[in-house]
Amino acid sequence: MNILLLGSGGREHALALKMSQSPLCGQLFIAPGNAGTAQCGQNVNMGVSEFEKIKSFCLDNAIDLVMPGSEEALVNGIYDFFKKDPALQHIPVMGPSQEGAQLEGSKAYAKLFMERHKIPTAGYREFNAQNYEEGLAYIQQHSLPIVLKADGLAAGKGVVITTSYEEAAEEFQQMIKSAKFGEASKTVVIEEFLTGIELSVFAITDGHSYKILPEAKDYKRIGEGDKGLNTGGMGAVSPVPFADAAFMKKVEDKVIRPTIEGLSKEGIVYHGFVFFGLINVGGEPFVIEYNCRMGDPETEVVMPRLKNDLLELFNAVSAGKLNEQTIYADERAAATVMLVSAGYPEAYEKNKVIKGIPAPGRDQIVFHAGTRQEGNEVLTNGGRVLAITSLAANLSMALAHSVQTAEQIAFDGKGYRRDIGYEFV
Repeated sequence: MNILLLGSGGREHALALKMSQSPLCGQLFIAPGNAGTAQCGQNVNMGVSEFEKIKSFCLDNAIDLVMPGSEEALVNGIYDFFKKDPALQHIPVMGPSQEGAQLEGSKAYAKLFMERHKIPTAGYREFNAQNYEEGLAYIQQHSLPIVLKADGLAAGKGVVITTSYEEAAEEFQQMIKSAKFGEASKTVVIEEFLTGIELSVFAITDGHSYKILPEAKDYKRIGEGDKGLNTGGMGAVSPVPFADAAFMKKVEDKVIRPTIEGLSKEGIVYHGFVFFGLINVGGEPFVIEYNCRMGDPETEVVMPRLKNDLLELFNAVSAGKLNEQTIYADERAAATVMLVSAGYPEAYEKNKVIKGIPAPGRDQIVFHAGTRQEGNEVLTNGGRVLAITSLAANLSMALAHSVQTAEQIAFDGKGYRRDIGYEFV
């Protein structure tokens, strides 16, 4: 099979490595890719939403499968673009239709979907410029803290938890009146604050049946002890100790099955990954958000633990025979530590030379996120630079191994958290 993978982050390196290990893999192309994906296949200078360029490339290179790594192409309708074009419709796209991608693309859409299918989630109301004053009044009678979410995609930064009415009103004004998140915050979802511990659960579906992949927990705050600004993710662990068989049965019965059945009943085409952002509230799972693709940095702990051939799973999705597959997971624990640039998640510099990246081994892989190759040198090219994933008999050992490597890798301004998984070690 010739495959085109769209994206350039740590998630895409993890997916590229996993697919390249399959005997089914022929040529693997990654657009635009990074210095790590170049070790798994051939990088292509092409944007993930440049659909006409993607079409030409697929036809010129006999592509058999397209794997969008991030949400952008999916929310922009790449699945529909392929299915509506007679020259492309024979090529499977591992992802939902544009409507299915609205589960991630619109918080309000996702909330209404959960309401229709009785999927547990926080209470909410949605507001825009037309009912702005009503929204201000709603804030004043809401219990604290108050969660405000930009309805659309905001690069992981569109959620604000406020602890006072003044702060909530100011954020509400910034989102709607001052377009803090651009078009994404033209509509704002105001949501009940849930107290609990979060985790990420992943399923793959052919639109009717589904299989559950290893779960993970990521760490969003820049500082140790979960302090400071939100980031795209500073690390992740898998498995999640509290996600035992009893809890995961609740997740399947109350969240995953109703979601897949709801998509099917409503005729919403969905082939690929579903990311369930959950919170455990007193032993009960509630949905915080849906994503229409794998998470980052969770993919960097999930893929190393997944023992299945990923391309076999994708073929089963395309053939509508996913129910015939069984998921196998490595019993070892995985811990990912993310190396970031100084200043991240705010302003940061690029083009710092990286030294000391070890070769991948059985127990550790360094995934490239924000990197690029220039000659023989690897340079920083983003806020999140490298994701160090280690596997070990327990989480403490895996984390220690990742931290040890984090200390050995060098680039100017390097930062990382040493306490990933701190609740469990």
